[in-house]
Amino acid sequence: MVNLAEYLNEKKYDVILVTQYKRENEYETPPELRRIYSEPDESQLQGSRFKNFCVRFMTLRNIWKAYKPDVVLAFLGKNNLMAIATSAFLPTKVAVSVRGEPTMEYEGRLMQLLARLVFRFADGVVLQTERARAFFPRAVRRKSAILPNPLNPQFIGREPCADRENLIVAAGRLDENKNHAMLIHAFAKIADEYPLMRLVIYGEGELRPRLEALVEEKGLSGRIEMPGSVSDVADRICKARIFTLTSNTEGMPNAIMEAMALGIPVIATDCPCGGPAELIQDGVNGLLVPVGDAFALADAFRRILEDEDFERKLGEEAREITEKLSPDKVNKRWESYLNQL
Repeated sequence: MVNLAEYLNEKKYDVILVTQYKRENEYETPPELRRIYSEPDESQLQGSRFKNFCVRFMTLRNIWKAYKPDVVLAFLGKNNLMAIATSAFLPTKVAVSVRGEPTMEYEGRLMQLLARLVFRFADGVVLQTERARAFFPRAVRRKSAILPNPLNPQFIGREPCADRENLIVAAGRLDENKNHAMLIHAFAKIADEYPLMRLVIYGEGELRPRLEALVEEKGLSGRIEMPGSVSDVADRICKARIFTLTSNTEGMPNAIMEAMALGIPVIATDCPCGGPAELIQDGVNGLLVPVGDAFALADAFRRILEDEDFERKLGEEAREITEKLSPDKVNKRWESYLNQL
């Protein structure tokens, strides 16, 4: 969202980020990008669940009425449904964007039925893979477009680090979906074979205590680090020999794209809705392993660490992504689609 908002802002569009919750800023934005919170004050949310829903509904609808956007671009789950519903009978066009596996983003039969039904009333639907598109009925597929994420500009034009360190890295929120426990288990399986290798997991989240306990249990406190969230990711990971993503489900993972742009061999789970598989040709520009399979991940580590030529080949092929997903190319496609609406 931030990368796209910055691009559109530079193109002289008036961009407003509307977010529901007041949380810490995880990404820096230019000062001219306005951010509005749609969550009502606590004093307004003292009624029943239904009444509170109505308050939230009207707060969001009043934002559209006040700012009169040409297009609302919604991201994720219930936000997509709310954007369509709250803009009904207003002149604003609405594009919804599914960022991951639809059955995970809309859990349960009722939510999936709602998504298939309500998406018919959107003006545009942005998806990331063909697997995601197959979830929706023909009426939705007809108005949909598959648009990838743009590479973060800080990863463009960087030469690969000449001196790699004995380092495996991962970056992502410390939550159930990212499944860093699988990564820790896999690293533990190769730790004795490669005593110089270290693992660093960047990110923050609610599972930190549990993951720290697992690291302690494996006796790897001196070799596995979790420094938290960092802003200079490119500088932190560029010397790694391997980047890994162990998610249970992903859309089009920025973390993989960025690591590939730096020429780092990537190992990722072949998870729904197929984002990693859209980016990685197994054995050519990276490796894919089954979801939740720590043994397969450990074998993939060995395959790279035992063969320098293979490691170098994966990194060189991975860098081709900088041409395919350059911000200029991808952002222009998003701009064109939104203008078309």
